[in-house]
Amino acid sequence: NIAGGLKISDPACDLAIACAILSSNFDISISQKICFSGEIGLSGEIRPVSQIEKRIDEAGKLGFETIYISSYNHPSIEKRSASAANKIAIHKVKDIPELIRLVFK
Repeated sequence: NIAGGLKISDPACDLAIACAILSSNFDISISQKICFSGEIGLSGEIRPVSQIEKRIDEAGKLGFETIYISSYNHPSIEKRSASAANKIAIHKVKDIPELIRLVFK
């Protein structure tokens, strides 16, 4: 559950929620052009999520310029077929400390 009653059942939202909390904690805003997709494990590792190629393409179509995903996602992601969504920059992260270093520099 998210404050306000919104229920989320997709674990791919874990990373976005964590970044929202970290943003509030550090008092640093995150660009509206950045997207996050990943599941967070109990030890802070960023786990891969299903259908990541579709998620990346949709993020690009929605106007996001950057997406952070798990470094454990399949390496073929960089070789996606040409589409308008391919203009999105993909950053792979393995855990929360690495995410903090990259997003909240």
